[in-house]
Amino acid sequence: MLSVASLEKRYGDAPAVRGIDFDLEPGDLTVLIGRSGAGKTTLLRCLDGLERPDSGTVRLDGTRPDPTDIALVFQTGALIDGKSALETVLDGALGREPVWRELLGWHTAGEKRAAIERLHAVGLAGDAARRVGDLSGGERQRVGIARALQQEPRALLADEPVAALDPATARSVLERLAAVVCERNLVGLVSLHQPRLAGGVADRYLGLSDGRVTLDAPASDVDEARIAAVYDD
Repeated sequence: MLSVASLEKRYGDAPAVRGIDFDLEPGDLTVLIGRSGAGKTTLLRCLDGLERPDSGTVRLDGTRPDPTDIALVFQTGALIDGKSALETVLDGALGREPVWRELLGWHTAGEKRAAIERLHAVGLAGDAARRVGDLSGGERQRVGIARALQQEPRALLADEPVAALDPATARSVLERLAAVVCERNLVGLVSLHQPRLAGGVADRYLGLSDGRVTLDAPASDVDEARIAAVYDD
């Protein structure tokens, strides 16, 4: 379980997130919604360790997570066009491997097999040798998910991973993300600007308004009116 208690983060005098409390279960995909500036990205970065909260705690099964326990998929993928899909996924193990291996481009046979399995998990088993720059937007995002899985995290976060994709491709990426979270029993949390895309995929909704949680409920209890209220708050 990912447990967040009394989490606060300020930038100068301006609070970005404040009084954040929630618990997320492994195997569930939680969708994080809210207006631009509501604090969604700040929250994800605090969970991943890219930002240091001013106060509060983040715990995985009751203990402070290790750096590789939580992986974050970025909105643009943060990929290098000149690398192959396989090389990109292998980068996900950097937190567990010596830096010199990356500098020399040397990886163990076990890591390569694992990377192929990650690509298979996101539907790109036959694309290991393709350059990232030659992939479609949806394929690039799935490579980003595979790279995050290579980190062997216990929680998988994604910050607007389908914002630049057409609705059909976006839905496909979300379905793949939800399947990975369920099959690998990960804690899953993804922020979206298009909450309707999450219908039938989300297990839970978290809504942020002005840096505070204003919605925390199972997807079965959330209708369009409750979602709209997060944006109208």
